[in-house]
Amino acid sequence: MTNSEPAAGRIPITELWRAQARAAPMRVVLADGDDQRARDAAQCLDQEGLAEPVLLDDPSGSCSLAVKTKAEASPWSKRIDLADPLHVAALMVAAGEADACVGGANRPTADVVRAALYCIGPALGVETISSCFLLVLSDGTPITYGDCGVVPEPDRDQLASIAISTAATHEQLVGETARVAMLSYSTKGSAGGSRVERVRSATEKVREMMPSLAVDGELQFDAAWDREVAATKAPVSDVAGRANVFVFPDLDSGNIAYKITERLAGARAYGPLLQGTARVIHDLSRGCQADDIVTVAVIAAYQAARRGHDVS
Repeated sequence: MTNSEPAAGRIPITELWRAQARAAPMRVVLADGDDQRARDAAQCLDQEGLAEPVLLDDPSGSCSLAVKTKAEASPWSKRIDLADPLHVAALMVAAGEADACVGGANRPTADVVRAALYCIGPALGVETISSCFLLVLSDGTPITYGDCGVVPEPDRDQLASIAISTAATHEQLVGETARVAMLSYSTKGSAGGSRVERVRSATEKVREMMPSLAVDGELQFDAAWDREVAATKAPVSDVAGRANVFVFPDLDSGNIAYKITERLAGARAYGPLLQGTARVIHDLSRGCQADDIVTVAVIAAYQAARRGHDVS
């Protein structure tokens, strides 16, 4: 028994994102303008009315006064490269010349994270810029994994920050209350060690910071996902057997898990979605196709529209 019934009849989450994106088209800059996949994605986004795409292939042509001013004002100004399309694309978002940025089709995730940090910066109150993958299972059920792409060995505070950010991303994109499982090789004291203690301590910090968030740990994945296992291993938990957000203790386990879920379970994986940034910027897998870029751009547009609505 899984933690939810099959999602028969569920409207595909991607269609909900597309409908919202069409209702309020955002200006999304694609930083891989010299890549044919990005060009094809831009054409699709424009033709389907999903966004106003801006293909960035020549950074010098987009270095407006506002972009240069933002670069100079950044505490990381000495590391910003106005000849780098990722940096310029991120600065366009920071300067308000675009609503969101998507890039990294031919760059490592670290480059996109540096562009986000140097040119946009973290959101107010956020300690750690991290990432997550939103996975849609074969029956249409959406779940979210974090962190799968940014922080290699998160400490207690970073792990708590990742959990809070991933829960917020899940709620924003899926529209359901997050139930967060802090994963480990132990469930409720079945094993010990410093790595288990770090997860327990991070769970307590999440509860201190976000008392209203449903979070529990440490939990093994089977206890977090399967109701029958949860009834045995964690019978008093309000998350075990019902989790929809899974926070991994390190980058190794998170990255491996999302790829296994994608390849063996047939899930669709969307991300790495950066989170904890002041404005919307997302990474792309270097193995992405044009339709993947379209979907991530739609997610970015949807989040940008929601962010504007929330601020207003």
